[in-house]
Amino acid sequence: MQALKDRILKEGKNLGDGILKVDGFINHQVDPQLMDQCGQELARRFRHVGATKVLTAEISGIAPALTTALHLGLPVVYARKSKPITMPDQVFLTLTPSHTKGRTVELIVSPEYLAGGERILIIDDFLASGATILGLVRLAQTAGAVIVAIGAVIEKKFEGGRGALAALGVPIESLAVITAMEGDQIVFEDD
Repeated sequence: MQALKDRILKEGKNLGDGILKVDGFINHQVDPQLMDQCGQELARRFRHVGATKVLTAEISGIAPALTTALHLGLPVVYARKSKPITMPDQVFLTLTPSHTKGRTVELIVSPEYLAGGERILIIDDFLASGATILGLVRLAQTAGAVIVAIGAVIEKKFEGGRGALAALGVPIESLAVITAMEGDQIVFEDD
């Protein structure tokens, strides 16, 4: 998706250690028009999978998941990173490493919103090592749901996440695939 790639090249910053800072339009401040374009494109790519719900992780995955779900006419569930008092005592919970936080985080979903038989489309901001998405997969599978596809706004191919998810046997789509980040250089797969 060229508009996304252009924005990454213009505003993205390689912070080293595989960290790409895109806080100005995805992760801290969100550009709603760009996220709508991303959601529209992800919805186009996944319209055929028959998803019944979109699942993502708090917080950065919410914007692309929401716009994708809007274009598919589906609800969004996001895995919380801390349990609010409004959530029931019995929850689906998994632990996953967070590259940007530098520690393990909890992903928590209420069984009220994730059930057996659901067909889950996972959407997240990044596909890097695949650890967060695999955490979402575990939550969905624990609930008895089926993963039907996985989408990401940005994929850092050099971190191997796609390979970690390949055993799931579902379509995996990313809107911008980065093959290398060296200094100020960000190289996309199709460049």
